Amino acid sequence: MSIRLISSALLVVSILGTGCVSNKKFAQLQSSYNDLQNQNKELDGRYQTAQRDLSGANTRVKSLEEQIASQRTGLAALQAALDKCLNSTSQGNVNISKLVDEINASNKYIQHLVNTKNKSDSLNMVLTNNLTRSLSREELRDVDVQVLKGVVYISLSDNMLYKSGSYEISPKAGETLSKIAKIIMDYKDYEVLIEGNTDNVPISQTNIRNNWDLSALRASSVVQALQTTYNVDPKRLTAGGRGEYNPVADNNTVEGKSKNRRTQIIITPKLDQFMELIDKAPEGGTEAK
Repeated sequence: MSIRLISSALLVVSILGTGCVSNKKFAQLQSSYNDLQNQNKELDGRYQTAQRDLSGANTRVKSLEEQIASQRTGLAALQAALDKCLNSTSQGNVNISKLVDEINASNKYIQHLVNTKNKSDSLNMVLTNNLTRSLSREELRDVDVQVLKGVVYISLSDNMLYKSGSYEISPKAGETLSKIAKIIMDYKDYEVLIEGNTDNVPISQTNIRNNWDLSALRASSVVQALQTTYNVDPKRLTAGGRGEYNPVADNNTVEGKSKNRRTQIIITPKLDQFMELIDKAPEGGTEAK
């Protein structure tokens, strides 16, 4: 009960206690008392509502405080993750930088190889042109000059090089071999492989066992002629025989057999030049993670 209502009630009791009052006065007091009771009920209702609101507000405050605490925990975790990510990114940037350096080094090496190949191709074309210009029309019928994959192939027919059914050099081959020898001498940085080839007809001579022997003996004859007659450094020369097993045409025809009976002079850059290029390759190209 509110203070105002209590005071009014005491006043009524006091008046009643002092004696009789008029009906009119009593009615007025009763009305005031009723008004105060209504006001008290209203105030009490407001108070209860305020209490409920306060309780709800406290609950919301508590929930918000819990959310704030949760958000702070999440923020701390995100900050820790960000710090870790930044550290990882820093290390990743180091690796990326290293990888870029290695890629640049590899690109320089590849460009070096391309330049070297272009230079080699240019030299091969000059070599081929010089040799072709030096040969007569008659010689060109028995000599085929090609550049395949950076290697110069000079293919000589057996009819021009050797005596019939033999591995001895024929006299008419001398002039052609001398021109080829001059080209070989002019290009001192090249190796020379002499490779003998035959058709598939078995050899019938008693001193030659088979086409392996014949092809190797013919290659050896050309090597020795280049060395002894035309002064080509023997350290640059290699003789090899491939018998009938490297045909360029069908051995079932006369024309095909004729094409297969040939000796090839193969001119290539020295192997140590390629090894030098390999040695210049950038190191550690596969270490980046």
